[in-house]
Amino acid sequence: MLSITLPDGSVREVPPGSTPADIAAAIGPGLAKAAIAARVDGELRDINRPFEGSSHLALVTNRDEADALELARHDFAHILAEAVQELFPGTQITFGPSTDDGFYYDFAAPADRGPFTEEDLPLIEERMRKIIAADKPLRREVWTREQLIERWKQQGETFKAEWAAELPDDEELTVYWSGGDWLDMCRGPHLASTGKLDPQAFKLTRVSGAYWRGDQKNAMLSRIYGTGWLNKKQLDAHLHMLEEAAKRDHRKIGQEMDLFHLQQEAHGSVFWHPKGYMIWRQLEAYMRRRLDMGGYEEVKTPQVMDARQWERSGHWGKYRENMFVIPDEVPNIEDEGALVSEDADWMALKPMNCPAHVLIFRQGIKSYRDLPIRMAEFGCCHRNEPHGALHGIMRVRQFTQDDAHIFVREDQLVEEVAKFIDLLDVVYKDLGFEKYAIKLALRPEKRFGSEEMWDWSEQSLRDAVAATGRNTPEYGWEELEGEGAFYAPKLEFHLTDAIGRTWQVGTIQTDTVLPERLDASYIGEDGERHRPIMLHRAILGSFERFIGILIEHHAGRFPLWLSPVQAVVATIVSEADDYAHVVRDRLAAAGLRVETDLRNEKINYKVREHSLAKVPALLVVGKREAEEGTVAVRRLGSQGQEIVSLDEIVARLVKEATPPDLV
Repeated sequence: MLSITLPDGSVREVPPGSTPADIAAAIGPGLAKAAIAARVDGELRDINRPFEGSSHLALVTNRDEADALELARHDFAHILAEAVQELFPGTQITFGPSTDDGFYYDFAAPADRGPFTEEDLPLIEERMRKIIAADKPLRREVWTREQLIERWKQQGETFKAEWAAELPDDEELTVYWSGGDWLDMCRGPHLASTGKLDPQAFKLTRVSGAYWRGDQKNAMLSRIYGTGWLNKKQLDAHLHMLEEAAKRDHRKIGQEMDLFHLQQEAHGSVFWHPKGYMIWRQLEAYMRRRLDMGGYEEVKTPQVMDARQWERSGHWGKYRENMFVIPDEVPNIEDEGALVSEDADWMALKPMNCPAHVLIFRQGIKSYRDLPIRMAEFGCCHRNEPHGALHGIMRVRQFTQDDAHIFVREDQLVEEVAKFIDLLDVVYKDLGFEKYAIKLALRPEKRFGSEEMWDWSEQSLRDAVAATGRNTPEYGWEELEGEGAFYAPKLEFHLTDAIGRTWQVGTIQTDTVLPERLDASYIGEDGERHRPIMLHRAILGSFERFIGILIEHHAGRFPLWLSPVQAVVATIVSEADDYAHVVRDRLAAAGLRVETDLRNEKINYKVREHSLAKVPALLVVGKREAEEGTVAVRRLGSQGQEIVSLDEIVARLVKEATPPDLV
């Protein structure tokens, strides 16, 4: 008999061959119906997979939403592949994982029909619902490598055969049958049958191209994306969020508001227009004031450094593929011959600021009394991101970090991290983000440093969060295995925006490796040299990405202090032009960013145009307003207007436009 230990500590004795489904049925019919999978010794498994020995068991239901969604999305991906092969014989299947909000599958379409398109999606959805309605059992089998390869070759599945031939020798190879007529190579787990899915809880969303195994030298495949959920209510909520996200797309709003543009001649870099750069300037000025109050000293470091410096820091070996390297020699200007000689020394555009900040720290002798040293830089960095990964201003190649490094003694670390968290909290709330989560990213598989160093660093970050009282569910406190940097664990700060999306922006990392590699030291109270601990930290992450997040969070309707144009004075008739200039000059003299619209257009046309440009306040003036010294105020998003005196509207707007740190 096998001993199966349940979460409450009770133990059930069952014969070999028993499954988690058997345990659920023995407990009661309600649980038997609700249980969809099981965690056996912590591993998520099929509900009908037999126990392999005495185990700890936790039954999984739809209340365990993360596990349930993972299973459902994995099943939707398989059903998508089955439906496509039924509808389009000759299609080859490749991979089909779940994603954060759904699933996708990559296909090699039959040669006689060409790539799949979005016009194919309704037909595929219909066939997927038929497969779900058939309630086909999903059954796991263990196969040998030879069986897999032979099966795929017989089916003409060249991509699957190639992948099967490369699977590790010591890995258990499994397939899943859908009924008795379709299978896929898969580790699992899966639900018990296709009928466990809600046929109204998924939608295929788009089709794109994707290279086999992500290599542009390989064949181009058709990738079909879908979103999948546990029920229609969840799906509808997600589709509504996507619709709202499309309206808030920073690229669309950026064009409507004339904030920036991107073009191929500077791939992955942003052309900031005056209005967009005004947002940048206001944000940078705000951050600079916050840093000044927080005791930071601002520095500026070189864009290009010798490759040998990056070797010493460790980045050349672990990060070189993401760096832009340049030769340290005059290029050949003749028509013949190589542009760069084989003897050229190499330099690199900095992908990060930290090594340069250590070099500043090393200038002059530092005492233990000098620490902590808080060194900040709005540093322009370059990273060689793949073209396909770039996305508007959210993911770019040239970006500016709100970067800082804090050099501390060991006894100062917890207090400094806690101070940083308090500063970050103020900044996020000032910028309109009331909710954020704190995650601790723990040591990765490939890393520098001793185990003792990692133990101490991780615990110090835990202690700092606890010191601020934010290691609670309210702040989404969570520890992430294996997601730290190669030199240090880190705290990540994930903002929640106006429509419920999360964005990882802020971070702070403890680092004892870089000071060691670059020989940074201070003189301790004992008169001996000691290594400082280096804290890498950012609040916004990068200005480009954070401004993109701000655009989408506020849907372009920035708080008045951040708005590039805070008010427009629009005339109804040309006779009011002189008064419009008076109003503009009063507002400008009070420090407000104001424009006039004196065009010979109907006022309703002007209202629509400035609303599209997200101007917060439209001040309409005509003959009557000019005579009375008033303005008709129309606020963005409001249908009505109010008549107020010029003095009053100036006072109101000045108060609203005061940055939150200066109120």
